[in-house]
Amino acid sequence: MGRSGKTMNINTPSALCIEQLSYAYSGKKALDQVSFTIQPGECTLLLGPNGAGKSTLFSLITRLYDSRDGQISLCGYDIKRQTCLALAKLGVVFQQSTLDMDLTVMQNLLYHTALHGIARKVALPRIQQELERLNMFERRFEKIRQLNGGHRRRVEIARALLHKPALLLLDEPTVGLDVPSRLAIVDYVHQLAVEENLAVLWASHLIDEIFPDDHLVVLHKGCVKAKGTVTEVLAASDCTSIKEAFYSLTQGEAS
Repeated sequence: MGRSGKTMNINTPSALCIEQLSYAYSGKKALDQVSFTIQPGECTLLLGPNGAGKSTLFSLITRLYDSRDGQISLCGYDIKRQTCLALAKLGVVFQQSTLDMDLTVMQNLLYHTALHGIARKVALPRIQQELERLNMFERRFEKIRQLNGGHRRRVEIARALLHKPALLLLDEPTVGLDVPSRLAIVDYVHQLAVEENLAVLWASHLIDEIFPDDHLVVLHKGCVKAKGTVTEVLAASDCTSIKEAFYSLTQGEAS
């Protein structure tokens, strides 16, 4: 059984599969033979201090960068050979906002659906559904610059879900938000993983964003130091708390 309560088909491909992935900047390795998988319905926290390689990994998954070493597949589609099919399965919220500040919430979301070839009659009810789930529908005609940081993040998450992706990438989406906004987004994304059978890869360095049934990938200096369920990572690191395990695995460089 998956976390969503649905029986998993053994023939269903992983939402994300990364195998022996390496990448270097000017000869200096940023990632070194990174491998892990994420199944539908799993929320995986990619943990690592600054400089661990999290942003590089996200840039490779989204094809902003390309690497000759290793393989990335999304829902069974090789990201190099079947780029369009693979990226169609992907929803992304980057650390830096990519919303148009001078457009309204609705205009930003309609523009996104148009880029994905979604007809307006299909797009409008989807937009309403996503905004209502995030308590943002009443603000759909406000310009982005009128919204606070937490509300802008909600719009970005809504946008990332409009084309019904199988995998949601979140690159430290709660950075700079107040505690209530941050916790609301953490709760919402975990709920989505369970209810929508959505795979999530969430890059973070904040231990309190981890739920007990999450999966973890601990990245340090470009290498995977531990991966698995919370219980498995604690056992592998011989620690009693994730904070202790994170500190131990990253050699005291936790932030």
